[in-house]
Amino acid sequence: MLWHELTIHTTEEAVEMISNFLHEAGAGGVSIEESGTLNKKRDTTYGELYDLPLNDIPEGHAEIKGYFSEESPIEDILEEVKHRIEELRDFQIDPGEVRYEFRTVNEDDWATAWKQYFKPLRVSESLTIKPTWEKYTPESESEKIIEIDPGMAFGTGTHPTTSLCLRTLEKVVKGGEEIIDVGTGSGILAIGAVLLGAKHVLALDLDPVAVAIAKENVTLNQMDPRITVKESDLLSLLDGSSNVDLGITLPVKIVVANILAEVILLFVDDVYQALEPGGVYIASGIYKNKEEIVQQALEDSGFDIEDINRDEDWVAFVARKRS
Repeated sequence: MLWHELTIHTTEEAVEMISNFLHEAGAGGVSIEESGTLNKKRDTTYGELYDLPLNDIPEGHAEIKGYFSEESPIEDILEEVKHRIEELRDFQIDPGEVRYEFRTVNEDDWATAWKQYFKPLRVSESLTIKPTWEKYTPESESEKIIEIDPGMAFGTGTHPTTSLCLRTLEKVVKGGEEIIDVGTGSGILAIGAVLLGAKHVLALDLDPVAVAIAKENVTLNQMDPRITVKESDLLSLLDGSSNVDLGITLPVKIVVANILAEVILLFVDDVYQALEPGGVYIASGIYKNKEEIVQQALEDSGFDIEDINRDEDWVAFVARKRS
């Protein structure tokens, strides 16, 4: 089968939003390659291996490839994506001097090629992410394995925002908590939270593809009794429009959201309402240029900032609801 390959040259800051645009435009797959220059700092604290060869992408830039079936109206898709990328500037997200390229490829050229670069990855003191197709033996009894097949959903653990969020969860989860994971993607944070001792996690996502893949990964890790995956947003739960069993009782002890700052700013008050007094909000996926505005929004809503964790140019807040 032949596919249209649309390559977008942009900035690392705009990667997650543009990737989402491609998925929403009907991409059958999306790949991301960020700067691999020798000048880029690599975190090897937990022994991470970076198997992808160094590339010549300039520092701070990235290449995103979206794959569309041969019969897709690729010119219409391009115009839609172009328009949405230009709108990012209105939200203070700089996509840079965007360039677009096209070519036609065979399915075998892309559908599984990326898997050779996704290896078992130690992301924290106790958590290791293992793709389903790789063999791996834990180094100790305390090492906990997250088995994952991300499919078309976000979240392999290799992006700084995901690994940063898992390390932050490791600091915050003490055991026995009920947690809400907003924008769960592949379900990786929900699975990690249960491995760290959470009693139950409600994993939410508005993308039906992500919901389906998250459910598969939850089953793969034998966590169906402790993780509930729903296609929903946080507000729908708070206003009582959802009548299904959520597996948790509101308010909860912890809410985690690994989403872009622009989205986080939209539901800060909702998170405050969903948390019990003294509850903790882990807000990640925040690019460094949005750190101050997110911190101000959290404080204005009644949170105290307890910790700020960083990885490369990304930020994760640990904010506690005032009692």
